[in-house]
Amino acid sequence: MHDIKDTARATVRIGFDGRVHKTYRGHLARERFAQETRVLRHLEAHQCPFVPRLLEAHPESLKIVTSNCGGRVEQLNVPRQLTIFAELEAFGVRHEDPALRNITYRVADGRFCVIDFEFSTILDDGSGHAISLMPSSG
Repeated sequence: MHDIKDTARATVRIGFDGRVHKTYRGHLARERFAQETRVLRHLEAHQCPFVPRLLEAHPESLKIVTSNCGGRVEQLNVPRQLTIFAELEAFGVRHEDPALRNITYRVADGRFCVIDFEFSTILDDGSGHAISLMPSSG
């Protein structure tokens, strides 16, 4: 496997088969794992075509395996970045960390994709309220 991210919050590796392996650690690791799996399942149920697919979830080891959604994007103007993140809201999700590091480019179909949903908000989970791990400002 090839390491692509190793921080206090997570380790991300790409397997030889192209699948992405993410292991959560640090502050709120269990909650971040649960939120990302919840959001990815929500996006799949809503047929969002520009996010990774959750292939495996291992709560005992706080690890997920997803499809690969392309390579890192080094440059993209801010208005285009905001447009990409805004597209998620049509699928009921607000990203909450709209940074360039969370955008990839999938060469196969020429599509920008969005990754890293551990702090995202599901705008309405069917219960009439949003679900998010983002700290509130008040």
